[in-house]
Amino acid sequence: MSEHPEVIIGIDLGTTNSLVAFADEKGPAIIDAGGDGGALPSMIGFDPESQQATVGSHARAHAVERPLTTVYSVKRLMGKGFADVSEDAQRLPYRITKRAGDEEGRDLAAVEIGEQTFTPPQLSALILGELRQRAERHFGHPVSKAVITVPAYFDDAQRQATRDAGRIAGLDVVRIVNEPTAAALAYGLGRSEQSTVVVYDLGGGTFDVSILRLQEGTFEVLATHGDTHLGGDDFDRQIMNLSAREVKEQFGAQIQAPATRQALRLFAEAVKIGLSSSPSKTLQIDLGQQRQYERTIQVAEFEAMIERFVERTLDSCRQAMRAAELTPQQIDHVVMVGGSTRIPYVRRRVGELFDCRPYTALNPDQVVALGAAVQASVLAGARRDVLLLDVTPLSLGIETLGGAMGKLIRNNMRVPCQATETFTTFQDGQTAVRINVLQGERELAADCRSLGVFELQDIPPMPSGMPKIDVTFLIDQNGILSVTAFEQRSRKEASIQVIPAHGLTRDEVSRMEQESVTFAREDMEAHRLISLRNQVTFDTTKAVQALAKHGDLVPAGLRADVERAVGELRSLAESSENCDAIHQQLLNFAQVTVPLAELAVSATLKES
Repeated sequence: MSEHPEVIIGIDLGTTNSLVAFADEKGPAIIDAGGDGGALPSMIGFDPESQQATVGSHARAHAVERPLTTVYSVKRLMGKGFADVSEDAQRLPYRITKRAGDEEGRDLAAVEIGEQTFTPPQLSALILGELRQRAERHFGHPVSKAVITVPAYFDDAQRQATRDAGRIAGLDVVRIVNEPTAAALAYGLGRSEQSTVVVYDLGGGTFDVSILRLQEGTFEVLATHGDTHLGGDDFDRQIMNLSAREVKEQFGAQIQAPATRQALRLFAEAVKIGLSSSPSKTLQIDLGQQRQYERTIQVAEFEAMIERFVERTLDSCRQAMRAAELTPQQIDHVVMVGGSTRIPYVRRRVGELFDCRPYTALNPDQVVALGAAVQASVLAGARRDVLLLDVTPLSLGIETLGGAMGKLIRNNMRVPCQATETFTTFQDGQTAVRINVLQGERELAADCRSLGVFELQDIPPMPSGMPKIDVTFLIDQNGILSVTAFEQRSRKEASIQVIPAHGLTRDEVSRMEQESVTFAREDMEAHRLISLRNQVTFDTTKAVQALAKHGDLVPAGLRADVERAVGELRSLAESSENCDAIHQQLLNFAQVTVPLAELAVSATLKES
C-alpha cells in the first residue's frame, strides 16, 4: 500500500503557457512552484553546445540569441504530417523537417535541433515533465497521474499525440478533457441554477467554442466548434508582417536573420499585449548599420488587422449554436477563456454577437487548468458532485460496398459512446472483409478522411448475405476511437485502435463542414444510388441462383419472366442514375420473383 494518497493533477498544455493545478476539499488551485505565478512558458531551449534542454522562462530569455534552438508553439505541430505544417515551417525560426513516414507513406513533422530530431510529442513531454516536477516539489512525493486538456477540435491523432507526450513524461494520462469543457467545470462550481453557457476559448494557437447545459453538477456539452490553427500567434504575425513590409519599403531590407525574426516576434507580442490597456504602442527594431525601424500602432489599426481572425471565431460560434439549435437569446452566460480574450476588441465583438456582457471574472489564463484539476479530483474520488458529459466533434463510420460512408457515430454525439451496426457480404464464399474507418460529414468515402484500415479474416465461406458482421465503434472518455468487427456465426473478431499518423489541417476541417452542407442533396442522392445498386446486385444474384438450383421445377413461363426482369433491372441500374426509377423497378422485380421464392421454399421444405 502506498504511503502517499493518490494525487491526480490537472494540466493545461497550452500553446503559449502551460499550467498545472490540483483540487482538494478547498477547491482547485494553481501550483506555483516556479515563482512565475504558475504559468510556465511553453518554450523549449537547447544549449547549442551541450544540446541540453531547458523549459520555460530560461528558454524564453535566450530565444533571441538562440533562435534556431528555441522551440515554441509546438502545440500547433501535434499530430500533424509534414505537409500539414508547411505554412508554419516557412515562418518559424527553428527547422521543421520530415521524419520517417507511416505505413501509408506519409511523412511526419519533426523539429531538427543540431544533429538531433524531436517529434512534437517528445518536445511537449519536456514541458509536461517540468510541470510534473513542479507538482512533485509541491507535494513532496512522486506524481504519476494527470488529466490533460486539449482543444475541443483536436482530432484523434492530435489527442493521441498528447497522450504520447504524457507517457514520455512519465505520466499516466487518465483522461483527456476538452479545454472549454474544463473551463466550464471551473466556472460552474458552486452554481446550482440551470443555465446554458457558451465557453469562448481563444488562446495563443487554438480556438474553441463549446455550448454547455449546467444543471445541479451536471455539465452536458450540447455542441462544439473551433479551429486548431487560430489564436494570438496569428495576431502577433499581423504586426510582424506589417513591420517586415515597412522595413522593406523604407530600407530595402528583408528581415531574414533568425535572431531578428525571433526578436520581432517578441516585440510584436509585447505590442499586442500593451494595446489591451493603452491607445497606442511603439515598436522599435535595430537593423544594424545605424538603421532603426520605429512604428507606433494605434488600437484601431490593430483591430483592423485582426478583424478577419475574430470574425472566424464568431462564425464558429454561429455554427455551434446551429448545431445546438439555440439562438443568442437562449444563452445565459458567455465565459471568456484564453489569454487572447483579454483584448478589448475580442470581448466587444463576442458581446455584440450574444447581446450580453461576457463573463471575465475568472483568470482566462488559469481557468482551463483549474477545470482540469476539478475533473482530476472527480477521477480520484475526491468529488462526487460533478458529472461531465462531452461530445465528439466529427462523424465517424466505415466505407460500405460501392464507396458510401456508413456513419455509426454522428458529430456532436456525447462521449464516451458506442455504436454497433450489422453488415454482410455481397459475394459468395467471401472469407475476408476489409474495414476502412472514415471521419467526415460527407456521404461518400472519397470525400471523407480514412483514419485506418484493418481486415476481418478467416470467415468460413458462406453465400452472400449470410455472414452477420457486427461493427462496433467505441469512443472512450478521452475521445480515442476503437473499432471492432465480429462475425456472429464463426465468432471471428478483429479490431483496431485508430491512431492515425497526423491530424486534420484547418482547411480540411473547414472543407468537411462546408461541403457537407453545400453538397448535402447531391451526397444523399449518390449514397442512395449506391445502396440501390447494391440491392439490385444482391436481389438479382439470388434470383439467378434460385433458377439454377431449382431449374427443373420452375415453369418455363416463370423462368422467362424472371430472366427478363433480371436483365431489365440490371440494365437500368447500370445505365441510369434515376434513383426513383431504380427503386420502382426493384419493387416490380420483387413482385415478379414472389412465385420463384415460394417455389424455392416449398422445395426446401420437401428436402428437409
